[in-house]
Amino acid sequence: MVKNRNKGSEKSPAKQGSAAVAPEPNKINASTPFDFSGKNLTAYGGLFPVATMLEKLDFQSLMEATVTVKRVTKVMGGYQFLLAMVLGIYIGFSRLSQLSFIAKDPMVTGILKITGLPPQSTLWRFLSALHGSAAQQLLTVQTEMRRRVWAAANVKLKTVTLDTDTTVHTVYGKQQGARKSYNPKNKGKKSYQPILTFLAETREYVAGELRNGDRPTGKQIARHLRSAFKTLPEGVEKIYARADSGFYCWEAVEAYQQAGCQFIIVARKTARLVEKLKAMEWKPSPETDADGECEFRYQPDGWGNACRFVALRYDKEPEPVKAGAVEPYQLFENGGYTYRVFVTNLEDPINLAAWFYNQRAGAENLIKEANNDAGLTAHPSRRFDVNCNHFQMAMLAYNLNCWLMLFNREAGVSLETMKHTTLQTARLRFLFVAAKIWRHAGRTGISYSGHYEERGIFQRLMDRLRKITVGAPGLAPVMAPSLS
Repeated sequence: MVKNRNKGSEKSPAKQGSAAVAPEPNKINASTPFDFSGKNLTAYGGLFPVATMLEKLDFQSLMEATVTVKRVTKVMGGYQFLLAMVLGIYIGFSRLSQLSFIAKDPMVTGILKITGLPPQSTLWRFLSALHGSAAQQLLTVQTEMRRRVWAAANVKLKTVTLDTDTTVHTVYGKQQGARKSYNPKNKGKKSYQPILTFLAETREYVAGELRNGDRPTGKQIARHLRSAFKTLPEGVEKIYARADSGFYCWEAVEAYQQAGCQFIIVARKTARLVEKLKAMEWKPSPETDADGECEFRYQPDGWGNACRFVALRYDKEPEPVKAGAVEPYQLFENGGYTYRVFVTNLEDPINLAAWFYNQRAGAENLIKEANNDAGLTAHPSRRFDVNCNHFQMAMLAYNLNCWLMLFNREAGVSLETMKHTTLQTARLRFLFVAAKIWRHAGRTGISYSGHYEERGIFQRLMDRLRKITVGAPGLAPVMAPSLS
């Protein structure tokens, strides 16, 4: 017997399979139970890409072949000690005592292949036992790592810009080498004055050293600049350089000229230079913020040859400096005018030369990032050589972020549109990622949350890093097109 029923009279059958996720939120309140039974959980899941990059670029062999470790270690090898300190700084723990917070973290110990970090006293004995030459050796490691990163990340820059600057680190103990010198924010306090050079295009740290509190001499400046030129990869053909008035000396100009570098340096106020400015014929400067401009050839006392000087003049009085603020050293006042003078071998018009120098402000932000985020100001010892070694470890941790960002850049991005991700932001987006490390059937894996918003970028980064292979001429690029 056939029954004639309306199609819409019957209820729709229930869907088979797993039910949908409940839309109501988790209700957390004061009475919510909690426990400490979770195992192999880590808050630093973002260390996995760092470890992958270092492994693929053969960082361990490079460190062991370059850095001399004479101390016989038992709990860990010399490379493990160095990597533990660098990773601690990268995470945000610039003090050796703070490494106790990650001593049992499964991600950190898994990368180091240990069961736990040794106590602070053991770490401190290793750091103090490093030879003073370790600082230069760590800088050599970073130079070779830059070459490998550029090859694998397909960075082919033929023109680069070097920004050189100094910073002031106030110290409050009895550190060797501390001096009472230029310290505008803490006048009368002892300090160090490290010198650093950054690559403007990729924001990498290329050269630098921890110095005592005295202003650098001309010979020290020239030595630093020559070391910075040597760190550049072989494909670089043209070099531009910018520096403030602290580097205004013949030795710096000579070093730039010998390297074939196009440079611009802020000039310092001298009596002869002021007389020269007064005698010049000034013309309006509509394409700058100044009221007048001029250029001339001038040879200061003690210089080997005359150089091109360009100057900007402002009719208005300089704005009053607020209490505690640093006086703008790029300007000097005389006879009712305020001057801004540069020495340069650039052939560009005055407005373009001034614009080019103004881009150097990015270097000050990079130094601030290194000081605040990479723990560059954390000088752990009274001994100057130990602090020099720690200085280079902090800058190596800073460079780890720059190298990861080169691998993590968008396809087809140009130098003009590529943005810099600071170490602090990178930690929040890519490092502080909750994860669970599991082991099953002799295999170890990492599980991340399905709600991680950057999972697409994270997966893309891992895919690129895992493709790094050593080809016939060297490291084969894993990205296209090239960054040039």
